[in-house]
Amino acid sequence: MKHSELTIVADENIPALETYFGDLGRLLRLPGRTLSREQLMDADILLVRSVTRVNEELLSGTPVRFVGSCTIGTDHLDTAWLEGQGIRWSAAPGCNANSVIEYVFCALAALGIDWNGREFGIVGCGNVGGLLRERLQAMNIPCAVYDPWRPDDPDSASLERVLEQDVVCLHAPLVKGGPHPSFHMIGAGQLARIKDGATLISAGRGAVVDNRALLELLRAGKRFNTVLDVWENEPDIDTALLDLVDIGTPHIAGYSADGKLAGTRMIRGALARALKLPQQPAADEGHLPVRRLGVGAESSFAEFSAMADYLLQIYDPRADDRRLRAAAGGDQPMGGAFDRLRREYPERLEFSHYRIDGAPLTEHQRRQLAILGLKCEEKCN
Repeated sequence: MKHSELTIVADENIPALETYFGDLGRLLRLPGRTLSREQLMDADILLVRSVTRVNEELLSGTPVRFVGSCTIGTDHLDTAWLEGQGIRWSAAPGCNANSVIEYVFCALAALGIDWNGREFGIVGCGNVGGLLRERLQAMNIPCAVYDPWRPDDPDSASLERVLEQDVVCLHAPLVKGGPHPSFHMIGAGQLARIKDGATLISAGRGAVVDNRALLELLRAGKRFNTVLDVWENEPDIDTALLDLVDIGTPHIAGYSADGKLAGTRMIRGALARALKLPQQPAADEGHLPVRRLGVGAESSFAEFSAMADYLLQIYDPRADDRRLRAAAGGDQPMGGAFDRLRREYPERLEFSHYRIDGAPLTEHQRRQLAILGLKCEEKCN
């Protein structure tokens, strides 16, 4: 079969589909969450996001030869079944890791929590957790990590110790079987170890946290800051839990324009290798501009508040929080509203697209902003 004859079925929300796959044949865009077996009876290639469960029920009897998920996780793919059927597959590990790290720092900025002088605990030290640790260590901020798949990690600590840190970041994949399952890894007993005044940020997979246990703990008056980007039973999330968290967002931590494009690009490369297709030549993805930041109207030049102001000029997660709460209180069912917020998500550029002009920053501020990816003009010295 010539590659020009391929039929590709793709989630309509994957960016740059025409740019990266239009040369391979017929491209059919469909809603990912409602994708059905009947829609795949002529498909050679299936391109999905994490909202599509890819398994025997979906693919049995179809001609699909390759499944590509333009996301970092694989818990929505029955990889054992795919491999047993000889169906090649790939995900895009790490494609949006930087976007998630930026979300973490912006959430702390929005809460007014200075990351300097805090100790971090990281659950899951893969692409995202590992990058977060790298940034923290570059800032000389101590962190302990729990990842049972990496027992020899020099920063390895028990889950109990990690949960007792000042800022606890959850970035574990969702694993329901095997020697180290992560489903409900953070249950009532683990949540109780988080100290008053600490901050919990969950931006990996929703079911790593027992949402019912978290709801009951917060209802009982447990006092720690809670930031949830991921939820159990998405898109039909628990609105009672949303009411109690400090920041709640609709699974968009990794939704930077850069991260989305990286996922599409990685899957095109994986498809070319798997089916021995031509590699995509350098693609014109559209120009992601450089934007300049001035001194914010509310900025002071205290070490932390000035840095927080710059981050929040770029991305303020409280805006996504407001949209999610408004959707939860609207007429549309929660599931549809949640998906709509993700589908219609506005363009968000990563820090590397921004330059700071005309601000008298200290060397400490400049160094930390540079570690996060921001550039400062020389006159800012």
